[in-house]
Amino acid sequence: MFEDIELNAIQEENARELVKRLLNMVEELSRDVRELRVENQRLRDENNRLKGEQGKPDIKGNKPQPSVKADHSSEAERRKKRVRHKKSKKVELRIDREEVLKVDRKQLPADAEYKGCETVVVQELLVKTENVRFHKEKYYSASKGKTYLAELPPGYGGQFGPGIKSMILTLYFGVGTSEPKIREFLVNMGVQISKGEVSDLLIQKQETFHAESEAVYEAGLRSSPWQQSDHTETRVNGERRHCQVVCNPSYTSYHTRPKVDRLTALDVLRQGRKRIFLLNEEAFGYLENVALSKAAQAVLPKWQSDKVWEEAAFMKRLEKALPNLNTQQHTAILGAAAVAAYHAEKDVPIVDTLVCDDASVFHWLTRAMMLCWVHDGRAYKKLEPVIALHRQQLADFRKRYWEYYHQLLAYREKPTAEECKRLESEFDILFETKTGYDDLDQRIAKTRTKKISLLQVLQHPELPLHNNASELAVRQRVRKRDVSFGPRTQLGLQAWDTFMTLADTARKLGISFYAYIRDRVSGTNQIPPISILVTKRAHELNLGWSWG
Repeated sequence: MFEDIELNAIQEENARELVKRLLNMVEELSRDVRELRVENQRLRDENNRLKGEQGKPDIKGNKPQPSVKADHSSEAERRKKRVRHKKSKKVELRIDREEVLKVDRKQLPADAEYKGCETVVVQELLVKTENVRFHKEKYYSASKGKTYLAELPPGYGGQFGPGIKSMILTLYFGVGTSEPKIREFLVNMGVQISKGEVSDLLIQKQETFHAESEAVYEAGLRSSPWQQSDHTETRVNGERRHCQVVCNPSYTSYHTRPKVDRLTALDVLRQGRKRIFLLNEEAFGYLENVALSKAAQAVLPKWQSDKVWEEAAFMKRLEKALPNLNTQQHTAILGAAAVAAYHAEKDVPIVDTLVCDDASVFHWLTRAMMLCWVHDGRAYKKLEPVIALHRQQLADFRKRYWEYYHQLLAYREKPTAEECKRLESEFDILFETKTGYDDLDQRIAKTRTKKISLLQVLQHPELPLHNNASELAVRQRVRKRDVSFGPRTQLGLQAWDTFMTLADTARKLGISFYAYIRDRVSGTNQIPPISILVTKRAHELNLGWSWG
């Protein structure tokens, strides 16, 4: 019955408005029904588990399921079809040896003439053991009372050489293979190695790599005034932890912490330095929209100054002066003071703009936020109207939405003052749209409130319009987590963050992760420090050109 409704055909205005309201009521009731079905199933599953039974299995059928588990990705809309040109796979292939294959002369007829050679490139991989028995010379000096023993070559500490160490690190962190499968592979190749030895080679004595990972992050933060960030849940010995990714086109850095909140995110941006606090004008600006107690409103303004507080002293003063603050107020004050102190620092690389989603953890951290258009676009795809008219209105608006997105993409390639002004005006026109479909209109209004953050690209065209880079990095951690469930020790966690940082950064720099690991493990050090390459790549990409 709803399929035939055409609002424009209803002449009487009051009747038209009444029908419009009724249609929105149908949408609201349909949404409530969907949510109740989900909640009902959840309660059934919980009840079954309490009775020792199994809940409904989470199995995807052959047909796409409606409602709750619908595909909300916006990849298809944001991407334009590209003309793909086939390239030779062997153009940049390194040739290790050449061999001339001769024709059996006995098969040749008498009139056969030599016409040169036909070249064929065949790729091959040699995987074999090379077990070396070293005879280490030993000398004893009676006068010195000391024994002198020849040292093993670089990278040959313990029972395993640099090749095995590099292979294990590459398979685990670069490819995502589990420890049992790595051991199984090595044993099949003739290597005698235990589960414990595989684990030790992954996490023990990795100080060199830890230091290089920290240097990469330092260089990455200094490489541009903007960064991208996202976070995901992870586990350490079965306990819940949170991994925050910070990146730009020249590097990626992973940081796992116990919490996911504003102070922790700030800890990551400050590279783990001791927390400091500052209650200046900027801090009070953040607190303007926070509902503080009367006591806090009376006390805090008296503290305004340029004095920087260490954490212990600030917490003590806060507890003494305002002991009855609720959790929300306490968190807000700490966050505002910590962010203000960060922005006032001189010896720390300060991130000016953060490309991210609209999670509250990222608010206040930087001068500006560049919100992800893809995240915003997903919210429209989550709308599931049952009225044909509303489905058409949603489809029409989403088409206009992504057309505008592609205009922004074009602007990034050729920014001009005229186009900047036009696109800002076009934003207002697009997101002032009123369709009469309440859920859609409310969603449009929410996007409109984010105008400043969504249009940072107009001032800084090098900013990406989406946060896919950090999302992809997060996805790597999720995949690693799914294969290995998570590290069991703090040392293992450090190895995860370090080597995932180095692996993804090497990929962005076009460096073979295996070649890099082998270079460092063997002590040859032919590959320059990754941090230097990060700085060089960022300079080549000119990541902060619009900042001057």
